[in-house]
Amino acid sequence: MKRFVLTLFFYVTIVFNVFAQKLLPPSEGVYHGAFPDMGSTEDVVTISKILEFTDLTGKKPVWAYFSDNWFDGIHFPWDETEAIREAGSIPFIRMMPRKNWTSDQPSPYYKMQDIIEGKYDLALHQYARDVKGFGTPVLIEFAPEMNGNWFPWSGYFQGERETKFGDPNLSDGPERYIEAYRHIVEIFREEKVSNATWFFHVNYSSVPEEDWNRMTRYYPGDDYVDWIGVSIYGPQRPGDEWLNFNVIMDEVYSELTEISVNKPLAILEFGSIDNENDPGLKPMWIKSVLNSITSGLYPRIKAISYWHSSWENDDGSISNMRLDSSPESLEVYRGLISNELFITEPLF
Repeated sequence: MKRFVLTLFFYVTIVFNVFAQKLLPPSEGVYHGAFPDMGSTEDVVTISKILEFTDLTGKKPVWAYFSDNWFDGIHFPWDETEAIREAGSIPFIRMMPRKNWTSDQPSPYYKMQDIIEGKYDLALHQYARDVKGFGTPVLIEFAPEMNGNWFPWSGYFQGERETKFGDPNLSDGPERYIEAYRHIVEIFREEKVSNATWFFHVNYSSVPEEDWNRMTRYYPGDDYVDWIGVSIYGPQRPGDEWLNFNVIMDEVYSELTEISVNKPLAILEFGSIDNENDPGLKPMWIKSVLNSITSGLYPRIKAISYWHSSWENDDGSISNMRLDSSPESLEVYRGLISNELFITEPLF
């Protein structure tokens, strides 16, 4: 019965607010979203995963975040989005223009220039029509963390017509990312899609740290973006350095606010593995994140989204970022996220 009521909420929203289906920032409070352990491939979406996360943390996620990998072509993920809707959350689609898991190098597939020139228009138009046909709100980001050097769509690999990628003096990667992003949004506009909210998602640090690769260089503009998001992680693999969240956030917050003077900000990905030598570090890190948000230090942050997942690395080590990796970590998160500041009902 509870699941039916939550699903019905979205349909009622559409009936009474047909022309306003974009996710609005709350005037007070911060949305509580999540990547609720959608598997190592980031796309194993089930109703039970979302309900388990809700039971674990004591609070429903406004959205459920998952990857739409273009391994088999560009297709709207009907099964995944319908499962999330049935669980009572908003589907948050990570459009991942990649053909396989190869990283840290360029790819001949889904080049930004090919998107700009319309090579994938037929599939993208159908995708837009399917989003429209889905009927209820969908959140979308295209090619996240483009200011890093790990995804094939990064400015590092997409610059200078693929001839000299990575050269800081030659790269036009950011400009081409902007054109591709705008092209996709324009396709959605041509199809009169009104239920998609668009996110622009950067990494907290730019790699390489060159002026041409600053996150501000990639911004498609306020006319194309509804929200601005960022990834800020603690250690993701055994042996990674432990960095102070507030030191990182103080620096990145000023740069995020430079991107746009009025768009709402979100921490779209955050999380940490445990430290074998000091099990108290992860709970402390989680506490620093949530306390920083509730303190009001970063007033334009209007949503957060924990990356609740565990996976095996290439060297056989395990990265367990799940909140229940230790009783202490779960206790800290569950206790702090219960603050009424973290809200679970979306505004449109």
